[in-house]
Amino acid sequence: MAIGCSPDGSNINDGCGATAPRALVDSVKAHRADYGIALDGDGDRVQMVDGSGRLFNGDELLYVMVADRLENGLRVAGVVGTLMTNMAVELALRARGIDLVRAKVGDRYVLEELIARGWLLGGEGSGHLIALDRHTTGDGIISALQVLQAVRRSGRGLAQLLEGLSLFPQTLINVRLDGDADWKSNGRLAAEQERIAHELDGCGRVLIRASGTEPVLRVMVEAQDGTLARRCAERLAEAVRGG
Repeated sequence: MAIGCSPDGSNINDGCGATAPRALVDSVKAHRADYGIALDGDGDRVQMVDGSGRLFNGDELLYVMVADRLENGLRVAGVVGTLMTNMAVELALRARGIDLVRAKVGDRYVLEELIARGWLLGGEGSGHLIALDRHTTGDGIISALQVLQAVRRSGRGLAQLLEGLSLFPQTLINVRLDGDADWKSNGRLAAEQERIAHELDGCGRVLIRASGTEPVLRVMVEAQDGTLARRCAERLAEAVRGG
């Protein structure tokens, strides 16, 4: 069955689809469906839900696509993610001998990196996934079919295919900047970032980047320990404000 498919010219992505998947979660559970597929308005992003109501994002679905190919004897030269790709996926791929290269946030940058390296698979946590041996760009329907193929071939559910992969909790804080603030020369921030990198000790990461649309610095920390991620992000945000 289909939901969220009654456009009126202004309700694109309004409370439904890949950008607001709660409606799909509720519908899958209410109808006792095995799986649900959420696309966004132009159909290039996908999120999926299983019968228990668990939501799977683009990072998880990308990993399933890669693992399916490996388990069926196909070579995967490497995978392209973005600066926001969850570190747990990077570590899981590395454990299977696959490198993850991070591009800037945005599907165009993922595609550019794939083409430059001659690789086939990449994507973003938002669900914009690319398989260049199946299509020339991201396509939510094709991506969903790739995942369902993995489920079918393995005889295992989507959650089972992701056993052992637990996404690291992420804390993102947006810190407003004064118009002339130069955060890159903030010595307090640099020192705090160095201390936190030492504390995380390879089991987490820090990402600090300026917004391209507003005077905001985005401070993100992810770690196996969600409480640690939150505390570290708060420390960095305070360093920005006090710098």
